[in-house]
Amino acid sequence: MAVEVEDTTDVRSLLAGARGVLFDFDGPVCRLFPGGSSRPVADALRTLVAEAGVAHVLTPEEAADKDPHAVLRAVYRAQRDRRLPRRAGDLVRALEDRVTEGELDAVRRGAWPTRGAADLIRRLSARGARLAVVTNNAARAAAYYLEREGLRDCFDAVHGRTREVERMKPDPYVVERALASLRLRREEAVMIGDSPADAIAARAAGVPFIGFGRDLRKQSELRGAGAALVVDSYALFLDEA
Repeated sequence: MAVEVEDTTDVRSLLAGARGVLFDFDGPVCRLFPGGSSRPVADALRTLVAEAGVAHVLTPEEAADKDPHAVLRAVYRAQRDRRLPRRAGDLVRALEDRVTEGELDAVRRGAWPTRGAADLIRRLSARGARLAVVTNNAARAAAYYLEREGLRDCFDAVHGRTREVERMKPDPYVVERALASLRLRREEAVMIGDSPADAIAARAAGVPFIGFGRDLRKQSELRGAGAALVVDSYALFLDEA
């Protein structure tokens, strides 16, 4: 179960006492697709789906969603449930490749650093904490961003999306991979994430969780997913990291 914290002293103690910190990437570390800029990637995926003749597998919501992952998950479910015709081939692989290209391009075009993230990461690393990225984005994109910002050496591991789309968060797979790679017990780590999927994955893995909600909508969603602690910036932690 996630550790509940009730005041700022407990919040600081939770992070200060952690031997390892697991960061979700898009949100807690940077804004990969600011201003809805993920929509062209999602549209490109929908074009591939339409060209394969299987646009019917998308719900109306998925046919309009700006999140490429919504399209990827939908087609993966259809392939898993054998609702794709043979002529579609390995459409999931083609879509996943296209998402990865879009995420790498987003880094090249200048993903926005999250305020205070680089400072916190460097301080945690300097004090000897083991750090890992746990993301539904491509590990290549996350690693590329960290290299660009001079942060890659702070991280022991970067764990991202695999071809097994069902293992994306909220499945705890990527969190459990990170714990294994850092050689940490679940109670020795803290995860920082900005989505309900992050909160659910952390809880399923038994890792204490800090929700990062940059606005009221994000904060409400995190609390709705059971996050006991939600912050809107890293200012609270920087003096204590």
